[in-house]
Amino acid sequence: MNTKALVAEFVGTFAFVFAVIGSIAGNTTQTGNAPNLDWSALAQGAALASLVTATAAVSGGHLNPAVTFGAWLTRKIDLKNAVGYIIVQVAAGIAAAALLTIAFPAATLKAVGLGAAKLGSTGTTVLENQVTVGMGFVMEFFLTFFLVFVVFGTALDQRAPRLGGLFIGLTIAFDVIVGGPISGASMNPARYLGPALLGGAPLREYWVYLVAEFAAGAVAALLYQGLLAERRRNGLREHQATEF
Repeated sequence: MNTKALVAEFVGTFAFVFAVIGSIAGNTTQTGNAPNLDWSALAQGAALASLVTATAAVSGGHLNPAVTFGAWLTRKIDLKNAVGYIIVQVAAGIAAAALLTIAFPAATLKAVGLGAAKLGSTGTTVLENQVTVGMGFVMEFFLTFFLVFVVFGTALDQRAPRLGGLFIGLTIAFDVIVGGPISGASMNPARYLGPALLGGAPLREYWVYLVAEFAAGAVAALLYQGLLAERRRNGLREHQATEF
């Protein structure tokens, strides 16, 4: 097992979850109002762009169990390392949430539910009676699908320009703006579990996020690898041409 990669995944995931919760709680502390979704999207996107870039050379910059699961399904990482990645990612998410409970006033964290993703809450307008489990599942599935698809196309595909972190961060930003009001735009089991476990998110919603995110990671990875990835035949590279 690659110890350096595990350390990179822990630090990167820890910092990302710290940024997610911190952006939500910090904005609330400064304004006294519910967090601004646009500012949170910007903070999350910028944080992930930086952290993926910082860890890509060491671990591939997964920082997300759904990405790691997809990478394992497409044989970009072996099972032993994939399990190790997911364990440290989840542990990092929990550790980041725990640290923030002593870094912010308890009242602020209580007001934002420790930044846990939940169905039907924008932070300013609560839609809990309108957003169904089905809506949340569909939204979380497609937000995660877009994210993992972009990861494969910009970071894990060797043909891509070395700007993966930037585009992954931009994907996070638009996902949060689009899906935040419906599902909270978690897109990451480690980001979901840390705040959910410590913030008391409804147990009935856990399966929505975890199943949707892992399923989306698998579908995005298999679709990209099966239809778009570079193939090798008889030692030569085979590119799929697209005609316009």
